[in-house]
Amino acid sequence: MPDLPTLLAFSVAALALIVIPGPSVLYIVARSLHQGRRAGLVSALGVQTGGLVHVLAATLGVSALVLSSALLFSILKWAGAAYLIVLGIRTLRAPTPDALTVTVPDAPPLTRIYRQGAVVNALNPKTALFFLAFLPQFVHPGHGPVWAQTLTLGLVFLGLATLSDGAYALLAGSLGQRWQGSRTFARRQQQVSGGVYLALGVGTALIPHGS
Repeated sequence: MPDLPTLLAFSVAALALIVIPGPSVLYIVARSLHQGRRAGLVSALGVQTGGLVHVLAATLGVSALVLSSALLFSILKWAGAAYLIVLGIRTLRAPTPDALTVTVPDAPPLTRIYRQGAVVNALNPKTALFFLAFLPQFVHPGHGPVWAQTLTLGLVFLGLATLSDGAYALLAGSLGQRWQGSRTFARRQQQVSGGVYLALGVGTALIPHGS
């Protein structure tokens, strides 16, 4: 297991990275603005569940296998890009939200929102690359099994990310509620959310192998 100084150094480094908005934060913020704080929080939990998949993959060495294979990397990349683009198109084509509510009339159930967040992050090859490159910097063979240290550090990272992403979800959801009486704003936030999903999908598709 990592010792206390290593855990503290890792936590500081992780927080410095986590608080900077990245693709997952943009996804969560878009979901919160479009469908409210509950949807944003559930989406954040889904994203971290997808992150857990990458942590386990890094622990087992699967990430290294995927990133070393151009074919497997491409399959993961294009599947993730296609999923995000489909989400963006569906959001843009959905009925215009009611001016009196932050959610659309046929808003998906929270279980579906959770699954979507998990799938989005699980299919993101950049996340796999991140964990494979970041976690080993704080792993010391003399402190115990490498797999146990990798798993511990990964879980600590996900715990900190859950708190940070949850804060973003609450803030974005609160901002959305402040302007929920405007039908124009409701439509604009739907367009912004759909645009964010599409942009993230295109960004995922452009990730080069070995980046």
